[in-house]
Amino acid sequence: MTQPSFVPVVEADQVRRAYQLHVPSIWTTSRPSELRGTRAPSGAFLGTPGPDQGFALKLARRFEDRLVLGPGEHAEDAISGCTAVAMRRSASYGRAPVIHDLTLAFTLWGFLPGAPADLVEAREPLFRSASHHYQVQRAIADCVPESTLRLRPEQVALRLDEWRMLVAIPAHH
Repeated sequence: MTQPSFVPVVEADQVRRAYQLHVPSIWTTSRPSELRGTRAPSGAFLGTPGPDQGFALKLARRFEDRLVLGPGEHAEDAISGCTAVAMRRSASYGRAPVIHDLTLAFTLWGFLPGAPADLVEAREPLFRSASHHYQVQRAIADCVPESTLRLRPEQVALRLDEWRMLVAIPAHH
């Protein structure tokens, strides 16, 4: 309802103009984080985006009491490194993580019973401090070739004696 012109109105009660937003200018991909092209960038330490990847952490906790750790190894490092592998595997299929992704990762890196001693020895420097460093987690995930990610956990378990064919550990580790 309008205010009659002869009634005095204090400044605080006067009708104010609505805030008008400015018309945005044309959109461009000028910000550093903008993706150019139709695919996300890929390469070392960039990860593999996928849906609901955080669920892998919940699933990984189901393995906590079954982990076989070597001297000086910590469960948190094993969980962090293997979760990175599981998230990469699930994202490569375009889906959220499932228990089989984690089973493959823990089997592949020898954290479940029956791992060869030389695998346990080789993984120790790679997994050291994985729970504290994202770069270490990415390096662990990047050690697993796409062909290995495509295997079923049972196939990895059967081929664990030839683990050097399944992972590519860098020479400096």
